[in-house]
Amino acid sequence: MTAFVLVSGMFTGAHVWEEAAARLAAAGAEVHAVALNGLDGPGGAAGAGVDLETHIADVLAVIDKVGTAPRREVVLVGHDYGIHPVVGAADRRAERIARIVYLDAGMPQDGVPALAAVSDRSLRRRVAALAATDGTDADVLPPPAREEWQRWGSTAGVSDEALDRLTARAAPQPLGTLLQPLRLTGAVAAVPTTGVLCTGSGASIEMLQMRVSFGDPALRALADARVAFFELRTGHWPMLSCPAELAEVLLRAAAGEGHRLEPAGAGQPPAHLRPFLLEVPELPRERHGNIDLYLPEAQGPRPAVVFVHGGPVPAEARPTPRDSPTMTGYARYAAGLGVVGVTLDHRLHDLGDFERAAADVAAAVEFVRGDARVDAGRVALWFFSAGGLVAADWLGAPPVWLRCVAATYPVLAPLPNWGLTDSRFHPVDAVAGAGALPVVLTRAGLEMPEIAGTVKEFLASAEACGADVEVVDVPHGRHGFETLGPTEESREAVRRAMRSVLGHLTA
Repeated sequence: MTAFVLVSGMFTGAHVWEEAAARLAAAGAEVHAVALNGLDGPGGAAGAGVDLETHIADVLAVIDKVGTAPRREVVLVGHDYGIHPVVGAADRRAERIARIVYLDAGMPQDGVPALAAVSDRSLRRRVAALAATDGTDADVLPPPAREEWQRWGSTAGVSDEALDRLTARAAPQPLGTLLQPLRLTGAVAAVPTTGVLCTGSGASIEMLQMRVSFGDPALRALADARVAFFELRTGHWPMLSCPAELAEVLLRAAAGEGHRLEPAGAGQPPAHLRPFLLEVPELPRERHGNIDLYLPEAQGPRPAVVFVHGGPVPAEARPTPRDSPTMTGYARYAAGLGVVGVTLDHRLHDLGDFERAAADVAAAVEFVRGDARVDAGRVALWFFSAGGLVAADWLGAPPVWLRCVAATYPVLAPLPNWGLTDSRFHPVDAVAGAGALPVVLTRAGLEMPEIAGTVKEFLASAEACGADVEVVDVPHGRHGFETLGPTEESREAVRRAMRSVLGHLTA
């Protein structure tokens, strides 16, 4: 028999599992929803003295109760913050645990507090400020108001009634549970794991595979044969939004099912390192620090296109983005048509790096405009993937020399788990300031739904404000289609987008 031990996330208790637990039990499983000190009960208990070790002890008590029976496989399920006490407990009882399920949760690390997994920087600052305050009230983080839950995780799919219940039963989170570092011996590394990704939060198997293929050392372990993944098309609270589907996935996870990721370098080259879809001239490049210039044969100052890669891309990735077939392909294509093609490596290595990446892009633009071979009054910016968020800086108040903004399979609004709620990186909002600036948007028909949703939002905002947006569709194209099985459809889309951008530069 499988015994599921369910551990809830921030501000919540065992009550959130009621429907999913009932479905697991109906399928013949034994189910234990852990009551965490300071969180379960009306309004929770006082936070003083409650820390991460307290919650690890709560989980250990349940494991010790159920984990000694013969032929009983214990599967620990940690949602959100709950993965930290789950991993801490599994590290001390690794021999009794059949599997850990990470339910829309991060990857806890030895010596790192749970607060580091909170993606929203303003929320992290709020916790730090409370921790520095004297007084009993400073022992806990108050639970969100009804309209604030979205900042802690996407509420997509949660009914109004369920959201009301979640708010009514929420408890203050003891600060010690967020601030105390997790301590691991390493024993937990031997326990098989399953990740359940909630796409409404902005996570997907396809996104993870892309990042693993980049060679991110922090994600290398995710391609281990003992690690599997499932997706749920819902927000951060699947036990409330789709308990039946969640129960089914948990049962399949316990059985060892799920999608396995391909390790970096396995078999054929990863998608982003395959050849560019067009034959382009092998024009020489000039390297200036983190910026490369591809110069046309034409004489005199020429317009320029600055190509801005996406990410996050680990700092250790080789080749770096400006040397990838996609970036070099676009830059050489532009140079072959008579304009200066520009690529750069910006520092979007993590989701918290958009400020640095934007500063790198701005510096590169100024460098390019200062080159005597460039017509400083005729520059275009072309953004790819998550680099699309940086376009907000240029859409909101476009300078007179910016003749066009282009975006290919872009992310045009921060995804829910990216922690950018209060940032300026919202092209969906910024487009209202674009005025007459032309925008050329290349849309992949087989885009990841979470990204496609941001493009839909952007186009609605652009229509509402009368922005000049041309859409180039690739109906059968995927994210990164330039190196994914090129077709005549995708080739023509690149040609059309380039013709349009260059037309705005030379008009």
